[in-house]
Amino acid sequence: MKKYFVLLTLVLAFAAHAAVPSAEKLLPNDTIFMLSAPDALKLKSVFGSSPQGQLWNDPAMRPFREDFNKKFGAEFLAPLEKELGIKIADYQDLAQGQITFAVIQNGWTGKPEDKLGYILLVDTQGKSEQLKTNLAGLKQRWIDGGKQIKTEKLRDLEFTTIITSDEEIGKSLGNIFPGREQTEGETNTIQITVGQADTLLLVGNSPQVIEKILIKLSGGLVPGLGEEPAYENNHNAHFRGAHVYAWANPKPLFDAWKAAPVDGSDPFAPKPDKVLSVGGLNGLKSLALSYVDAPEGGTVKFFLGAPESSRQGLLKLLVPETKTAGPLPYVPADTAKFSRWRLDLQKTVAGIEKMATEISPAAAGVFRLVLESAGKDQDPNFDLRKELFGNLGDDMITVQKNPRSSSLEDISSPPKLYLIGSANPDKLAHALKVALTSLGQDTFKEREFLGRKVYSLTMPGAAAAPNAQPKSFHFSSSGGYFASSGDVALLEEFLRSSEFKGKPLSELAGLGDAIQKIGGSTTGLFGYESQREQARAAFDALKKDPKVADTMFGVAAILGSTETGESKVQQWADFTLLPSFDAVSKYFHFSVYAGAFDANGFNLQLFNPTPPLLKK
Repeated sequence: MKKYFVLLTLVLAFAAHAAVPSAEKLLPNDTIFMLSAPDALKLKSVFGSSPQGQLWNDPAMRPFREDFNKKFGAEFLAPLEKELGIKIADYQDLAQGQITFAVIQNGWTGKPEDKLGYILLVDTQGKSEQLKTNLAGLKQRWIDGGKQIKTEKLRDLEFTTIITSDEEIGKSLGNIFPGREQTEGETNTIQITVGQADTLLLVGNSPQVIEKILIKLSGGLVPGLGEEPAYENNHNAHFRGAHVYAWANPKPLFDAWKAAPVDGSDPFAPKPDKVLSVGGLNGLKSLALSYVDAPEGGTVKFFLGAPESSRQGLLKLLVPETKTAGPLPYVPADTAKFSRWRLDLQKTVAGIEKMATEISPAAAGVFRLVLESAGKDQDPNFDLRKELFGNLGDDMITVQKNPRSSSLEDISSPPKLYLIGSANPDKLAHALKVALTSLGQDTFKEREFLGRKVYSLTMPGAAAAPNAQPKSFHFSSSGGYFASSGDVALLEEFLRSSEFKGKPLSELAGLGDAIQKIGGSTTGLFGYESQREQARAAFDALKKDPKVADTMFGVAAILGSTETGESKVQQWADFTLLPSFDAVSKYFHFSVYAGAFDANGFNLQLFNPTPPLLKK
C-alpha cells in the first residue's frame, strides 16, 4: 500500500507542475517576431562545448575574460540593476526550460501613439519556488526604493508593474549606447510588468499581451501563432530539433511603411507601395532562422518564405542557376573567403532596370540618358548597354585573401578579387573603361601584363589616412572572366593562374565532407570562410593596436566614445590581455554555406565543422 501512495504522490507532484507549452502554442497569432530556445539547460551545455564557448573559458583567455566581465559589469550592469532594482545573479540560473522573447503587434500600425508589445517568457521548472521568492523580494525593493508601482490581477494571478521613464533607463543605457539619454521635454513613461504563472516567469510591457498568454496557458481558445499556416509550415520544416530558432512576419512592417507619409515634392523619391509591389517584397511571407548542434559541427539554417506562385521582382530575379558553384581550380587553399553565385546577370540587370522604371521613372530616365550618351564622343556607333550589359555571363565570384599586414589600413581593406563570367571579357573590360571615362574618370593608365591589358584608375580623394597611399582600382580579363581588384598584386596573381602549382582550396582537408553537409555546391550559390586565418590576423592586429577593434567589429559608431575620445569597445576590452593566437588556434577552423530556391522560398544553410583538435 505504501508504494502505491508514493506513486500517487509522484503523479500529483508532476501534475502540479505540468509542462509549459512550447512558444508557438503560447504566443498570440499577431506575433511579429519571436526568438526561442526550447531547453535553456541544453543550450547552455551546447554553448559550453562549442568551439566559441571553449575558447571563452580557456585558461589562456582568463586575463582578458575577467577584465572584460569586471568592466562591463561596473559600467553597464550595475547601473541598470540599480535603476530597475534587480539583481541579475538572482535570475541567471532560474531558466530550466524554454526561454522566449517575442514582439507582438498588439494593434500597432506604425503610428507614434501605437506601441508594440514585448514579452519575455522563462520556464523555471523545478525552481518555481525560488522564482516566487525572488519576485517578492523584487517588489519589496521597489517599494523600499520609492519606485512607482502598481499591482493588478490578471486571470487571478498577481502581477506587479514598475512605472519608470526612458530618461531614467537612458541613464543606464547611455553607458553603452550613445545618444540614448532623452533631452528635456522628451521623457516617455515605460511600464514593465512582471509576474509568475506556475513555473513560468512573464515580463512584458503590455498587460493585454500577458493576459493573452495566460489564457493560452490555461487552455483557452485565443488564436495562437502555431495555428498560422506560414508559421506552422516553417516550424515543421526548419525548427524541429533546433536548439534555438527565430521567426518573423514582415507584413505588419511593410504595411506600416506603406502607410507612412511620402514627400511628394521630390520627383525621384520612390513610393513605398511601389517599391514593395514592384520589388516583389509583398511576396515575402516569413523569415526563419534555426541552429542545431551536433558532434560533427553546428548548422545554421536561414529561410525566406516566398512561394513560387507569388514570387516576383527581386525574389524572382535573384534565383541562382542550378550550376556548380564550387571553388575554381586555381583558388589557393590559404584563401580567407570565397563566394560564388551563378546568376544570369543579363536577365537580372534587365529586370532591375525595368523595376527601377516602374518605381521611379524620373531616376530611370536619367540612368537611360547616361547609358545612351556614354562613349558617343569617342565613337558615335558605340552602344554601352550592348557592350557592357550584353557581355555579362552567369558567374560572380569573390576571392578574399588575408590582410597584407596587421596595420589598421590593411585590416580594414584586405585584398579582394572580383570575377564576372563573360563570353567576351575583353569587350566587357573595355566597355567599363568607356563608361568610367564618360563619368569624368579620365586618369586611366593602361599596360600589358602577360599579354593581357590591365587598366588602373586612381580613385580621387580615397586615401584612408594622411600618410596612406591613394586607393586604386584595377581591372583586366582572362580565362572567360572580367577581373577587378583594389590590390594589383592579387589581380596579377589571377592573370598568372594558368601557372598555379600550389594546393587548391578544393583539396582542403575536410572541405568535401563539410560541403556534403550543406547539400553540395551545385545549387548555384556557395561560400567558404577560413575562421582560422582571419582570427590569426585579428589577434595580431588587436594586440598590436587596440584601435583596430573600432573598424574590425564595426560597433564603434553604435557604442560611441568616452569623454576622452576612447571608444567603448576599447574601454571595456583590453585587447593587450589576449593570449598569442597559437595558444588558442585549435578553436578555429572554417565554415561553408550554400543557398537555393525551391517551391516554398529561399534556403541558406551554413555549416561550421568541429575543429579537428576538438573532436572526441
